[in-house]
Amino acid sequence: MQRFQLIRTEDVSGCSGTGIVAEGVIFSDRTAVLRWVVAPCSTGFYASIDDLIFSHAHEGRTTVEVIDKPIPAEFAGG
Repeated sequence: MQRFQLIRTEDVSGCSGTGIVAEGVIFSDRTAVLRWVVAPCSTGFYASIDDLIFSHAHEGRTTVEVIDKPIPAEFAGG
Protein backbone atom coordinates (compact mmCIF):
# COMPACT_ATOMS: atom_id res chain seq x y z
CA MET A 1 0.00 0.00 0.00
CA GLN A 2 1.30 3.45 -0.93
CA ARG A 3 -0.03 6.84 0.00
CA PHE A 4 -0.07 9.61 -2.61
CA GLN A 5 -1.03 13.22 -3.18
CA LEU A 6 -2.69 14.61 -6.28
CA ILE A 7 -0.96 17.87 -7.16
CA ARG A 8 -2.55 20.24 -9.64
CA THR A 9 -0.48 22.92 -11.41
CA GLU A 10 -3.43 24.36 -13.35
CA ASP A 11 -7.13 24.10 -12.53
CA VAL A 12 -8.80 23.69 -15.94
CA SER A 13 -12.26 23.05 -14.45
CA GLY A 14 -12.17 25.95 -11.99
CA CYS A 15 -13.31 23.67 -9.16
CA SER A 16 -10.36 22.21 -7.29
CA GLY A 17 -7.72 24.92 -7.25
CA THR A 18 -3.99 24.25 -7.45
CA GLY A 19 -1.42 22.60 -5.20
CA ILE A 20 -2.34 19.49 -3.22
CA VAL A 21 -6.00 18.92 -4.08
CA ALA A 22 -6.43 15.28 -3.05
CA GLU A 23 -4.79 12.44 -1.20
CA GLY A 24 -5.13 8.74 -1.57
CA VAL A 25 -3.92 5.19 -1.35
CA ILE A 26 -2.75 2.72 -3.99
CA PHE A 27 -3.28 -0.86 -2.86
CA SER A 28 -0.95 -3.74 -3.77
CA ASP A 29 -3.37 -4.86 -6.54
CA ARG A 30 -3.14 -1.31 -8.06
CA THR A 31 -6.68 -0.37 -6.93
CA ALA A 32 -6.72 3.30 -5.91
CA VAL A 33 -8.84 5.39 -3.55
CA LEU A 34 -8.85 9.18 -3.84
CA ARG A 35 -10.11 11.68 -1.26
CA TRP A 36 -10.45 15.32 -2.29
CA VAL A 37 -9.19 17.83 0.27
CA VAL A 38 -11.15 20.69 -1.29
CA ALA A 39 -14.90 21.14 -0.81
CA PRO A 40 -17.01 19.23 -1.44
CA CYS A 41 -14.70 16.54 0.00
CA SER A 42 -15.73 13.42 -1.87
CA THR A 43 -14.10 10.00 -2.13
CA GLY A 44 -13.60 7.99 -5.33
CA PHE A 45 -12.66 4.37 -5.94
CA TYR A 46 -10.78 3.36 -9.11
CA ALA A 47 -9.97 -0.06 -10.56
CA SER A 48 -6.37 1.09 -11.03
CA ILE A 49 -4.11 4.05 -10.45
CA ASP A 50 -3.96 4.33 -14.24
CA ASP A 51 -7.75 4.87 -14.37
CA LEU A 52 -7.46 7.56 -11.71
CA ILE A 53 -4.71 9.33 -13.64
CA PHE A 54 -6.71 9.09 -16.87
CA SER A 55 -9.68 10.73 -15.14
CA HIS A 56 -7.87 13.49 -13.27
CA ALA A 57 -4.51 14.27 -14.90
CA HIS A 58 -5.97 17.01 -17.15
CA GLU A 59 -3.37 16.49 -19.88
CA GLY A 60 -0.38 16.70 -17.56
CA ARG A 61 -1.63 19.58 -15.43
CA THR A 62 -2.01 17.23 -12.47
CA THR A 63 0.50 14.73 -11.13
CA VAL A 64 0.47 11.90 -8.62
CA GLU A 65 3.23 12.20 -6.03
CA VAL A 66 3.73 8.86 -4.27
CA ILE A 67 4.74 9.30 -0.63
CA ASP A 68 5.61 5.71 0.34
CA LYS A 69 8.11 3.34 -1.24
CA PRO A 70 6.50 0.29 -2.90
CA ILE A 71 6.20 -2.85 -0.79
CA PRO A 72 8.31 -5.68 -2.27
CA ALA A 73 6.16 -8.31 -4.01
CA GLU A 74 7.16 -11.05 -1.56
CA PHE A 75 5.61 -9.03 1.28
CA ALA A 76 2.61 -7.71 -0.67
CA GLY A 77 1.21 -11.09 -1.58
CA GLY A 78 2.18 -10.58 -5.22
